[in-house]
Formats: sequence, C-alpha cells, structure tokens
Amino acid sequence: MLSNTLNNFIRKDDSPMKNFLKKYLLYFRIRDRFSPAVAIGQRKLYLYFRSEISQGRRFNLSETGFRVFSQFEEDGKLLYIFSVLGMDNKSFVEIGSDDGINSNCANLYFNFGWHGLFIDGNKKSIERGTYFYSKYPHPWYYKPKFRHAIVTRENVNELVSEAGYSGEIGLLSIDIDGNDYWIWDALEVTAPQVVIIETHNEFGLRNIVVPYDKNYSYPGRHPVYHGASPVAMVKLAGKKGYRLVGANEFASNFIFVKNGLGEEFLPEVTVESVLTHPSVAEDYHRFEEIKDWEYLEG
Repeated sequence: MLSNTLNNFIRKDDSPMKNFLKKYLLYFRIRDRFSPAVAIGQRKLYLYFRSEISQGRRFNLSETGFRVFSQFEEDGKLLYIFSVLGMDNKSFVEIGSDDGINSNCANLYFNFGWHGLFIDGNKKSIERGTYFYSKYPHPWYYKPKFRHAIVTRENVNELVSEAGYSGEIGLLSIDIDGNDYWIWDALEVTAPQVVIIETHNEFGLRNIVVPYDKNYSYPGRHPVYHGASPVAMVKLAGKKGYRLVGANEFASNFIFVKNGLGEEFLPEVTVESVLTHPSVAEDYHRFEEIKDWEYLEG
C-alpha cells in the first residue's frame, strides 16, 4: 500500500517534494528489484543462453525482452546480446542517464558486476543517482561514476575520456531527447561493442535528421522536432561499423552491434521489421505538423 501511494504521488507531483521522495524513498519503491531471486534468475538465464548458444541454437531477439531497471524491455534483450558476445568487457557509458536507476545499464551493474559512467544534464538527477548508488545495498564495491554536463558534439569526447572510458567498452547508451544522432556521430574516443540509442520512429521511413543545435533542450520548438529517423540512424551506424539487430517493442530505442561480433546469432535486421507495433503507425501522424520544417539527409 505504501509503495502504491508513493508511486502515485511521485508521478503526479513535479516539485522539490518529488525530488525529495525520489532521492530518499526510491529504494522502498523499487526494493523488490534487488531480491536475490531476481539476480539468481537472471544469472541462470544467462548461463542457459550461453549453453544453448554453444550448441548452435539461435534465439529471436524480439522474444528475449524483460524489464528490471530499463524503461521498457531492454534489460532482457541486452542480457541475451551479451550472452552471445560474452561479458569480458563489463564497462558502459550512458549519456542521458537521469539518475542511473531507470536505466539501460543499471541491471548490468547491479546483477552482473559492470562498471561505468552516467552523464546527465539535470543536476538534481545526478545528485539523486550519486546518493542512491553510494547508500543502498548492492553486491559490487566499485561505484559508477556520475557526471553532470550538457553533452554536445564539442565536449562528448572530452567528457568520456576524462572519466577513463576511452577505448573499447561493452555498452554505449544514448537517450538525451535531442541531439542523440549528432552525439554518436561525434563520439570517437570509445568503441562500444553494443549501442542502444533513441530513434525517432515518428519520422517513418524518411531518411532525415533534424539539424544540430548545440543549445537544444527538450521540447524545443516542437516535442517531435529533434533527433533522427530510423533510416538515418541505421545509415550512421553503418558508417561507424555497426548493424541493426533489433529495438525495443515500441521502436524508440534501436540496438546496434559492432560488425564482426556475434553475427551468426545476432543477424542484421531491416528497419521495417522493427517498426511493427501498432503504436508506431499511430505516431506517424505526429510528423504532419512539422513535415515542412528543415531537415538534413542522413
């Protein structure tokens, strides 16, 4: 009952009190996610996937999703991907992390011993995350790094390298509701095995990107006028040496794997194959209001 009351209040209230509750009472709201049964179940699943893969069995990535800390079912899909690739490199960079709890990387950290960097432009979110990860029980001594910064093309490489995450990492997650495409395009100091990045399915199959604006902050001129279309994001991935292997159910986060890694079990898929949820087609009409605005070709 207390958990439901907190959930309802936090969702409805957008004030200093909301931040207070999220910072000091969040653990009680999500403590079931830290159950030993959750960790044991995932480790068993990881070992099961590894065993089956070693015998040549292939799984459909779209059927492996589940949610522990991620916004949607990305946790399960990432677990399967790293069952294929292995977890020899347990490092991540998450750009647009909020507090690092409702995150694409938190599950790997809490349940598989990963380490990494959380970056967000909201100072209160970074303070909450730093507090949470330093205070609440988790099995791994090494704490993630938190950095408050507005990430741009001009500073992204410096931010990542200063934190010690140059070179190969396991996972890069980008979700900043704005210049996601341009940030990945500019990022050169790190070489992730897997990239999960926000993609604008409202743009349909057009090959378009909203021009870069260093000073952009959501919602800008229009809540849909930012980011890149699925086609443009896949083209960028190809230039950087990655292939599309799937997306979350609503096709708002596309998942890419570095070419040459796990191709037998993580084959390239088409853009059309991940734009199948009914909500995607319903979102296409949102583009009509901005269809004549300025775009670049991806």
